[in-house]
Amino acid sequence: MTRVVYNGKRNSGPRSPPTSSEIFTPAHEENVRFIYEAWQGVERDLRSQMSGSERGLVEEYVEKVPNPSLKTFKPIDLSDLKRRSTQDAKKS
Repeated sequence: MTRVVYNGKRNSGPRSPPTSSEIFTPAHEENVRFIYEAWQGVERDLRSQMSGSERGLVEEYVEKVPNPSLKTFKPIDLSDLKRRSTQDAKKS
């Protein structure tokens, strides 16, 4: 089973103001920044590897023995899920 799931798409437009349920603490913002910067490093290393200038910096993880409980797992589009839940909230 392959575990690379990031699609490279990023919403670069301005963020809408947070709703009352989206109050971000400084610790949350720091965690998001850390993960974003770390992922940027992975993407940079992957581009270097693909261009042939570096070898072996990024390796795709593949399970040797797939987990049987994940056999029926179907990935979901989180953007679509959020969009639908926002639309549902507006209807009620």
